[in-house]
Amino acid sequence: MTLTADFGPRDIHAQVERTGIKGRHLTFIDDLSPDELSNLFLTAEMLEPYWRSGLELLRHRILCTLFFQPSTRTRFSHETAMYRLGGNVLTESNPLISSSAAKNESLYDSIRVIAQYADVLVLRHPDDERVLADLEALGSDSVPIISGGYGNVTHPTQGLLDMYTAWRVLGGDFQAMTVMIATPDLSRARSGQSFALGLARMGARIVYSGTTGLRTPDVIREKLDAMGARYEEHNDLTISQQEELIADQGIDLLYLPGCSVKKGDPGRDDFMKKMEGYYFTVEGLSRIQEKGGKTVGVMHSLPRNEGEFDFGIDNTVHELYFKQIGFSVPLRMSLIANIVGVS
Repeated sequence: MTLTADFGPRDIHAQVERTGIKGRHLTFIDDLSPDELSNLFLTAEMLEPYWRSGLELLRHRILCTLFFQPSTRTRFSHETAMYRLGGNVLTESNPLISSSAAKNESLYDSIRVIAQYADVLVLRHPDDERVLADLEALGSDSVPIISGGYGNVTHPTQGLLDMYTAWRVLGGDFQAMTVMIATPDLSRARSGQSFALGLARMGARIVYSGTTGLRTPDVIREKLDAMGARYEEHNDLTISQQEELIADQGIDLLYLPGCSVKKGDPGRDDFMKKMEGYYFTVEGLSRIQEKGGKTVGVMHSLPRNEGEFDFGIDNTVHELYFKQIGFSVPLRMSLIANIVGVS
């Protein structure tokens, strides 16, 4: 459907009511049903005309961002989304230094305190098991918590953004989509794994390309199997073999989760060396198009590093990683409005 700025908040209220996820945590993307995902995307599309001008859906509501790991896009897009919805933001981007966590306050206690101030919390934390245990212990003593990335396995709002981008670019028929997720380290590719879970929930086909020793985590594999997902995993392919696979299988989107090994980590040099086998180029994408007849879209969770892929892709029709940033605010506006609820 085509939307304009005349599309009214009253219609958005009705759409939020249909989605029906008010008050819920978002930990894994597959916490959401296919209908809930579809309604989130419809709400986001309704909100696209307002992502610059804003509207007063969540006036006097407060979102808190609490990030125990670095972030630019995830934190800023959630905060921008809340401001565009008419709400306010409390932010703590370095809690290990400037919050009570520096005084050894537990995550459990921090969340219980923040719940007294905010209506919704966006949390990023390196220890997914600790977060999940604390969420279970908190029970109802918490406001809704949106994962901004936990550990190495889940980053659901990035997965939602990737799905929304695919939905907008390819027309919304997930069951007809095939997506390749390619990285030498699938074990720590939390954005790629979240995208995979969402794709599986909607019936898309997933092709993994990784390395033998760094495969998809068991918790993700179990979820995929429980959903009856259509997925396959290839290991240790050369870049030319991956190009052939993309062309032969009619893959629509190539997803590159990016470097999961941070600066200072002794394994970073090894990771970047392995990236040579996953270095997709403009010329390679042209070969794929010539053989398979498809223009393959290239997605990346960002930030990117020199040596991950050919930056010449930036100026081609294949590039989606910057285009999808334009979808990030309306998508997160939709998520926040649906979880907080509008009155």
